[in-house]
Amino acid sequence: MIEHWFDVADVLGRLIKELTPCLDRFFLALKQHKAVWLLYENVINFCTFFYSSFMKPHSQNEGSGQQAALESFYKVQANVYDATRKRLLCGREDMLALVAAQLKFEAQQGRFELSKPVWVDVGGGTGYNIEAMHVHLDVPTFFAAVFLVDLSPSLCDVARKRFDRLGWDVKVICEDARTFRLEDHLGSPPDPRSATRQLVRYGQQDANLSISADVVTMSYSLSMIPDYYNVVDSLVTLLAPTGIIGVVDFYVQSIVETNGRNYVGGSFNRHVNWLSRVFWRAWFDCDRVGLEGARRDYLEYRFGTKKTLDERNYLLGGIPYYIFLGCHCQGSFKRTQELLNMVDASCTESPQLIPASKGHDLVLPLLPQPAIPMECRSKAYESAVVNLSSNLPLPSTFYQNHQARIYYEENLKKHTQFNHDYLYAFAWEDPKVDQRLLQINDNDTILCLTSGGDNLLEYLVTARPRRIHAVDLNPNQNHLLELKIAAFQALHYADVWKLFGEGHHPDFQDLLTTKLSPHMSSQAFQFWFKNVSRFTSSTSFYEHGGSGYAIRLVRWLAWLTGLKQEIQRLCNSKTRNEQREIWSKIRPIILSRSLHWALVGTEWFLWKAAGVPPAQRQLIIQDASEQPQKGSSPPPEGLSDTTGEAMWDYIVNTLDPVAQHTLLSEENYHYLLTLTGQYTRRCHPVYLSPKAHTKLSQPNAFSNLRIHTDELSEIIQRYKPATLTIAIIMDSMDWFPPSPSTSPTSPAVVQVRALSHALQPRGRVLLRSAGLKPWYVAVFGDHGFAVKRVAARVPGSCVDSRLAPGKGENLVEHELTDCTFGRVNMYASTWIMTKVEEVS
Repeated sequence: MIEHWFDVADVLGRLIKELTPCLDRFFLALKQHKAVWLLYENVINFCTFFYSSFMKPHSQNEGSGQQAALESFYKVQANVYDATRKRLLCGREDMLALVAAQLKFEAQQGRFELSKPVWVDVGGGTGYNIEAMHVHLDVPTFFAAVFLVDLSPSLCDVARKRFDRLGWDVKVICEDARTFRLEDHLGSPPDPRSATRQLVRYGQQDANLSISADVVTMSYSLSMIPDYYNVVDSLVTLLAPTGIIGVVDFYVQSIVETNGRNYVGGSFNRHVNWLSRVFWRAWFDCDRVGLEGARRDYLEYRFGTKKTLDERNYLLGGIPYYIFLGCHCQGSFKRTQELLNMVDASCTESPQLIPASKGHDLVLPLLPQPAIPMECRSKAYESAVVNLSSNLPLPSTFYQNHQARIYYEENLKKHTQFNHDYLYAFAWEDPKVDQRLLQINDNDTILCLTSGGDNLLEYLVTARPRRIHAVDLNPNQNHLLELKIAAFQALHYADVWKLFGEGHHPDFQDLLTTKLSPHMSSQAFQFWFKNVSRFTSSTSFYEHGGSGYAIRLVRWLAWLTGLKQEIQRLCNSKTRNEQREIWSKIRPIILSRSLHWALVGTEWFLWKAAGVPPAQRQLIIQDASEQPQKGSSPPPEGLSDTTGEAMWDYIVNTLDPVAQHTLLSEENYHYLLTLTGQYTRRCHPVYLSPKAHTKLSQPNAFSNLRIHTDELSEIIQRYKPATLTIAIIMDSMDWFPPSPSTSPTSPAVVQVRALSHALQPRGRVLLRSAGLKPWYVAVFGDHGFAVKRVAARVPGSCVDSRLAPGKGENLVEHELTDCTFGRVNMYASTWIMTKVEEVS
């Protein structure tokens, strides 16, 4: 029997020997056909990966412990690791882009003037991350030293071959991350003076000098470490006081687990449903990969959050993964208190507790200041105090590079009601009117609604006030403002124009991660990363959001009625006479009875497309019933209901004067954008001009801006009394339902009292209304304000009915044929309320 088996083996040996030349020629022929050879390699790589991950039993022949477990898993597939992980391990490039963008920002601020940064890639495996970082930074010249730390000998061998091929001096250390210390491998600090200066600046004069890393990254390694608590703790020690840490990894978590945590940097898209949590946790547990939420929770507990992002790998079934960019969560007590006082003072216009010296090398005792009453404390300050007393990180807004965006509780119903979208992509109010009426100067402290952000950007360009407080209840409106600010701070004019002039930029995602991210809050970055397609798709950015309904509707109607070319001619008209002639042709269709009945008079259109809330609609109906406007066109035949008739009349009085008296192609960018979906080089807001970009791209261009996400009354009540000089509240008062001026719980009364509390004597409130005499005017009059209507819309002309000084309601009407007083012509009246007396 044994001899028989020997004969079989001998035959097989001769057969293999004879087939070897044939196999060599076969593989040589395959290599000559690159596509076929690539397919063959991919199949072999996939089979190796599949066998190692799902079929090969874990072996501990080489010993016990985590290193043996890793070797059992990676040894067979080490050489094909990179080829099989590109589709599986999503987010690595985005994490590296965020880290590189932050490093470039810090380099511009002069942080690395004394010494170059040190980078440690923990669990770096084959070294893919370090080579991929070269897309963003010149790794050999930007860093003083680069370390790759991994516990798998097989993966470290692949990494060494990679860096030998590249010719880079990267130190590959096969060691447990818990025991890794830079002192053991670097010798001495690159610049001891720099290390000493950092420690002293952060109040650590008694700390022992040690070598620390400026950058620490982890890519899909935290989930494979059983003792992750100790590893995260060791990273806190490893990271320099001003260093940053970047992590990308798998996770599963319910939103319930993060409720009440105000320091996680936003929970947009964080929730994973029950079925996915159970499936993915069980699936990855087969390969000893832990997806429990505690790993990420502890990371966020030990580090302050700069950016966080939750995404899905839909190519492989929707695997959840996250990206985290963090820093040390707390410096010295003095440094933290200084930051809190600075933010709090700028939020409430209260006196600031400042160091006696503004030197950067020492943190000296604070100047004695009177205690600030709690009603003048901002919500951000109160939240920070609660976190510090509980030994938790501060809310993520405190760790941003800019302190413009103020902390808010994003999960409150009053914020989530907007369904993660903004209503206005651009502002409908004319900022030139504001400037003419208010004469804004550099001594003014202004409160204004954010809306699309266009108007306050113009205030910054033309007037440069002492401070601007932008307020909006909708977080997404402030996300839009943050994007515009970041664009001016980080992009060239050509890119800014593509984004907000043309409403389209094919490279928006790359700009967002590599240039804009250091200038944005975590929540704003999450929002725009999720909505990248608003700039990269074939449709304009302005066709999204609530106002986008109107623009899309115009395009749809133009196509449906065959007016597309006529509307284009209207927008390209060179003279008003030419424009009037074209308008006379398209007016019967745009203001037709059927269109009005189907769309314009409906509540859906008024709210979704035009942004008209029910209370504001009632003001229009009331005006139409009490004082019908003379000279307006008759209502459509058959339209008998009061609502439809009032809205039709209001729209006629809005559009007719605009088409008759303003040249869209050169003067009226509001309607040009609505009709075409973009601005032109001849007609656009002031903030989109090259001169405005020069001003707004300066380093401190937005240092006087604070962005609040809350109700106006909530923000104003926390200001130090008598600090605001101007409040521009647009048509926000129209949103309140009518209530008696004596009711202390009325939202309108609460807001007016708050304005009176915060305004200086003779401080002014500018507001617009869809009503000629809105009910809340009496509320202002009963609370110490002198009421003056400075403009009212006259049927057939643009807004220009002015009050003679001191004449109360004696209107002197002036029709401006060039419509210079109001290009938008959207509101029935404009008011200025001047504070003349204090009301307790």
